[in-house]
Amino acid sequence: MKHIVIIGGGITGLSTAYFLKEEAKKRGLDISYTLIEKRERLGGNIRTEKVDGFVVEGGPDCFLSEKPWALNLCNKLKLQDQLLPTNKNSKTFVLWKKRLHPLPEGFILMIPTKITPFIFNGLFTIRGKLRMAFDLFLPRGEAGKDESLASFVRRRLGQEALDKIAEPLVAGVHAGDPETMSLKSCFPKFLDMEQEHGSLIIGMLKRRSMMKKATAGASKTQNSPKRTMFMSLKDGLTDLTNAIINRLDKDSLITGKKVESIEKTEGSSYKVQIEGEKPITADGVILAAPAYASARLTQLIDPELSESLNGIPYVSTATISLAYKTGDIKEPLKGFGFVVPRKEKRRIMAATWTSLKFANRCPEGSVLIRCFVGGSKNEEILALDDEELVTIVKEELKDIVGIEAKPLFFRVFRWNRSMPQYVLGHSERVEWIKKRLDNHPGLLLAGGAYSGIGISDCIHSGELASQEILELLYEKKDTE
Repeated sequence: MKHIVIIGGGITGLSTAYFLKEEAKKRGLDISYTLIEKRERLGGNIRTEKVDGFVVEGGPDCFLSEKPWALNLCNKLKLQDQLLPTNKNSKTFVLWKKRLHPLPEGFILMIPTKITPFIFNGLFTIRGKLRMAFDLFLPRGEAGKDESLASFVRRRLGQEALDKIAEPLVAGVHAGDPETMSLKSCFPKFLDMEQEHGSLIIGMLKRRSMMKKATAGASKTQNSPKRTMFMSLKDGLTDLTNAIINRLDKDSLITGKKVESIEKTEGSSYKVQIEGEKPITADGVILAAPAYASARLTQLIDPELSESLNGIPYVSTATISLAYKTGDIKEPLKGFGFVVPRKEKRRIMAATWTSLKFANRCPEGSVLIRCFVGGSKNEEILALDDEELVTIVKEELKDIVGIEAKPLFFRVFRWNRSMPQYVLGHSERVEWIKKRLDNHPGLLLAGGAYSGIGISDCIHSGELASQEILELLYEKKDTE
């Protein structure tokens, strides 16, 4: 029997354990595993709370349906009936000069795909609109060259597109800085569009057409739930992690214990030392923890690998959810929420009208709002206590959308060093790390620090790690 240790009990670690167990069963392999999470709670950044009929997401509130791995896992876990699409009114607003401007209809990420709504939208100046249209005529950039997101957007679409669209959208999703963010690692499809079509606008138009056909095809499938770009679960995303946990062996889960060290033993196994426990001997170890945690654990095995892992930067964020009575909101909320460019010098990055974005999020006659703070340019705000953060958020909501009422309740969720940053050179760093791991058979990395930060990316990373460890261990056994 082979024994595998998985370190980290977030969505990556849980997915790794699930796929490991399922694949071993399918192939008739005799394995055991231990999953270790230093916190008492499994699930990592996915955390749902139920409060008086409200469904409050502390971390991510949805996953991207275009990347299939989260949807596929939901299907495997028999959660199809719980899948929840976004509501119809999908507009996003941008705060600019103290006014909320809707993104023009047909805008996908930062690229316009419909002419008339773009021309008559008040967010951009005439000069800014003309500059964005130049994308149709500009030459391609150098193939394979990495550049910052900011540099790329300026080159293709101009400064206004960066200031008003790319930067606030990126801050809301990645909590990052476009000036240092690697386009190659974060948005490789933009590079592909430029090289293939010579224009982001043309490339996005063709991609949009393909997505419509795919969505139409999926909707014709019998019993297929409605699919939108962003999907969630009716009772919150914790139902996803709970469904995985329920499929795992309870005796194989250790929570509330910190892994103190990992060492190589004679032969090809590893000794995993857990605080207050006897060491575990493992044939394979999968590190599904943040890169900085994996850096600490690989220090004894490979100091250079540890140093490179520690070089992946992280930023901290917090979400603040507030509940109100509908009658206390003087002006009707529109769309799904708004994002805030840094030039507005606000203390929040974005706000989501959660109860408008998804159904089943609050009782009738109520509103649920979620605000985001922190990120690469404003981490110092997280030094404030919860009451101070809530006061700031209430002041911003009052100034931006006129909400003066006292909330029914609030919830603050802090995510310290939770968001990995794919800065320039990230892909080269990850490639070096992968090659370095070849020196340590049976030691693998998985998670959002390497090839995608979203829920679907993390699930896929865990699935790949489980497949790789089984192939490695049983291929090695066959050749011995």
